[in-house]
Amino acid sequence: METGLNAYIKQQFGIDRDVDIRTVNPLTLAYIGDGIYELVVRSVMVARTNTRAGLLHRQTSQYVKAEAQSKMMDVLLPVLTEEEESVYRRGRNAKSPTMAKNASVSDYRRATGFEALMGYLYLTDRMERIVVLTKLALDAYHPREARYAEARNKNRQE
Repeated sequence: METGLNAYIKQQFGIDRDVDIRTVNPLTLAYIGDGIYELVVRSVMVARTNTRAGLLHRQTSQYVKAEAQSKMMDVLLPVLTEEEESVYRRGRNAKSPTMAKNASVSDYRRATGFEALMGYLYLTDRMERIVVLTKLALDAYHPREARYAEARNKNRQE
């Protein structure tokens, strides 16, 4: 497959319609970005360990939840291009009709920006950039350590 995954899928389904990516609703970008990011993370988790599906799901969910994606943006923002940062801001500032069940408004909005960026990169056939950014994000974010740090900080405050 010499083309990107999105181009390949469009070719196989006979979709020759090209859309001006700059006009795609940021929540639509986030919709596809959520799926592609989760696919990359699932692929990493399956490759790293041969374990039960339930455990894989719990491990993966630690990296795909809004809080994690929000924290990952702290690492990614300094390495984004102007174009990528603009897409992130569009997604972050989009008015969503729904909210995550277990996330703050701030985390949810930043996560939506993160997902919009992933969607934009996917729809422009930049899987390599998705993998580079995801690797940076996963290498920097460690959910177990984050939980322990939060617990330590909470205990210190009491």
